[in-house]
Amino acid sequence: MVNHSLSANELIRYSQQIKLAEIGLIGQEKLKNARVLCVGLGGLGSPLLLYLAAAGVGTLGIVDDDSVELSNLHRQILYRSSQIAEQKTVAASTQLSALNPSIQVNTYSARLGAHNATELISQYDIIADGSDNFSTRYLIHDVCFALEKPYVYASASQFQGYCSVFQGNKGPCLRCLFPVPPNATANCAVGGILGVVPGMLGIIQAAEIIKWIANIGNLLEKRLLMIDLLKMSFKEIHLSQNPACKFCY
Repeated sequence: MVNHSLSANELIRYSQQIKLAEIGLIGQEKLKNARVLCVGLGGLGSPLLLYLAAAGVGTLGIVDDDSVELSNLHRQILYRSSQIAEQKTVAASTQLSALNPSIQVNTYSARLGAHNATELISQYDIIADGSDNFSTRYLIHDVCFALEKPYVYASASQFQGYCSVFQGNKGPCLRCLFPVPPNATANCAVGGILGVVPGMLGIIQAAEIIKWIANIGNLLEKRLLMIDLLKMSFKEIHLSQNPACKFCY
């Protein structure tokens, strides 16, 4: 990994973060050297990317084939009304570069699929799953498992959401947790969603990624965090390998 020292401007920009004993200059340099791929630029990806950019993650890859729509804006806080009809990758890159000009944003205006997933994921250190469907989630899982890449999973619908960290090919994995896709109401396009729910989950994803890069704290590995903002409850479930999972056994 190439070492990039921090500029005088960056030392000021990240000064409050550098003061943390767990981060310091070494941790901040790790963030600058890190490469994170975010699949999906919606309600999860918006806050996730804003906080990773603000924290100084040096290279962000963003993957999405959609354009900004009016109905996105109540939860996808990365975009502005003036950006409606723009490709999300273009709009997101503009916003992230304006927030932090010292980072690099690589845009991929395509849907993640079997034809490009391995090539894209192999270029990054850790993957953020901000997708909204289980076919894409399974694809991210399968490729990360094969490449031994860690990734942070999250999903949100209505007032509820989930988050966990999966460490490459170490079980338990996403397919242990979800051998088959949940019912269709788990998708916010069907069941609706309170805008702050994916916002909170995206921030939790960002925190887990920052911790992984800096090698600090306890990750949500082998744990599933469940939140319900209607009840304002937070629960944690210990995950174990599923003997029927073809990936872990």
